[in-house]
Amino acid sequence: MSASASSSSSSAAVRPGAAARDLAVEAAVARGLLGPEAPVVGLLDVAGVRRSVAELRAAFEAVSAPGTPVLHAFAVKAASLVPVLRLLADCGMGCEVASPGELALARAAGVPAARTVLDSPAKTAAELREALSLGVAVNADNPQELARIDALRAGSPTASPLGLRVNPQLGTGSIGAMSTATDTSKFGVALRDPGARDWVLRAYADRPWLTRLHGHVGSQGMPLDLMAAGVRELYELAEEVNAAAGRRQIDTLDIGGGLPVNFDSEETTPTYAEYARLLHTTVPGLFDGRYGLVTEFGRSLLAKHGTVVARVEYAKSAGGRPIALTHAGAQVATRTVFVPGAWPLRVAAYDGQGRPKTGEAVAQDVAGPCCFAGDLVARDRPLPLLAAGDHVALLDTGAYYFSTHFAYNSLPRPGIHGYDLTGEGTGADAVRFATVRTPQTVAEVVTESGAAHRDALGELGAG
Repeated sequence: MSASASSSSSSAAVRPGAAARDLAVEAAVARGLLGPEAPVVGLLDVAGVRRSVAELRAAFEAVSAPGTPVLHAFAVKAASLVPVLRLLADCGMGCEVASPGELALARAAGVPAARTVLDSPAKTAAELREALSLGVAVNADNPQELARIDALRAGSPTASPLGLRVNPQLGTGSIGAMSTATDTSKFGVALRDPGARDWVLRAYADRPWLTRLHGHVGSQGMPLDLMAAGVRELYELAEEVNAAAGRRQIDTLDIGGGLPVNFDSEETTPTYAEYARLLHTTVPGLFDGRYGLVTEFGRSLLAKHGTVVARVEYAKSAGGRPIALTHAGAQVATRTVFVPGAWPLRVAAYDGQGRPKTGEAVAQDVAGPCCFAGDLVARDRPLPLLAAGDHVALLDTGAYYFSTHFAYNSLPRPGIHGYDLTGEGTGADAVRFATVRTPQTVAEVVTESGAAHRDALGELGAG
């Protein structure tokens, strides 16, 4: 199966990046970014990322009243890499952060506070104090956090837009762990719990400076109609608050992100345009210009534009099943290895020169380097028979897989490189690379593992 194979339909968009991906893999091998000394690498299609951002912005502009302020804030957890955040900022995006580290990354990327939103269910006082001092927008998760913000505001004025996160409790999608609007979700104020809605109304009545309302139903595995229903609940609550206040107290609705990604083919479905049109049909008042909007998309912007490529170190068989032992396993594809039913990945085969491998498809396992039996990224998968020195590509891995490393067996984090086509030369010669993250060295792994404190424990209890 060629890595560039794809299917299409009249209702789904097909990415034009598959051919460029093939050239990038070949160029990465030719230039030593991938090989015996660097057996796993991440490749990011920069043109594809720019295209996704343009599609997102165009989708919301098409349904919004002229002049409606819309901030598309990228969910930093999906790619916590400073150069990626900078690229997205250059495309007009902000950042949604959920930890002090993510806020620091956004700042390092040059994202201004006015285009940054802090969401987290466990913000410390210090974290809140920093955000308020910077002017970062903050959505309080619960009554205790709101009381903490009250105290911080009393001690120091802030320019931060402030809001409250609510949970409409609409139910679960096909992946429970990705569903954030269940009856018992840890996120936000549970609107259908006894007395909760009345508490929200009082909270806004008592705090004229609360001007935002936030909700996020979920991400992968969530049906679009459930996501749209969550936005409708958010809008109706804002209308209720504003009616009680007799003015437009809530002026901005943060509708979250979570557009699912199709991991089954090259098709991009659903599209941002489809989702925006559904929102316009379901909640027409959302786009009439009375409310500013914030979105928090992450995975859907990057997944289709990233590829993890790994060298096949050995090829063997067991019980009659061919097994390709590679350098991409649980350390880079953690969810796929541990929950393969919910997070399956397409795998493409490349030869030793990084060119799409051809030949009869043979059912085989594609294994990673981690020292446990379940470290498999594909089981019984039909592919051209892989041999030592070949390469495998884990497709649609541009979000999470690059930056959410699982440090099992102290395996170093791989290098990440962005690529585009210069238009100069032909074939792989036309590929241009830029480093996003250099490969982690073994020495850095040792340092990170406390080498500077080697003898510290021996000093305790020593006679």
